[in-house]
Amino acid sequence: MTKSTFAKTKAQIKSYQYYLFWGACTAAVMAGQIFVGAGYQSMSQSVKDLTEIIEIKIELEELRRDRSTIIY
Repeated sequence: MTKSTFAKTKAQIKSYQYYLFWGACTAAVMAGQIFVGAGYQSMSQSVKDLTEIIEIKIELEELRRDRSTIIY
């Protein structure tokens, strides 16, 4: 029992579509991961900047309480 040329071609097209579908899914997942990673990095930098500002304000308040220190 041999497959006809039409059946072989049909199987090849199905195989091509299968790999095309899963390749597109893989690319979509990777793109989503990169997007989330970039967003996390941006958020992390914003939180870091905010904590530095808070630390500076706390230090300034401590310096202002101690009047013997000169603030430049």
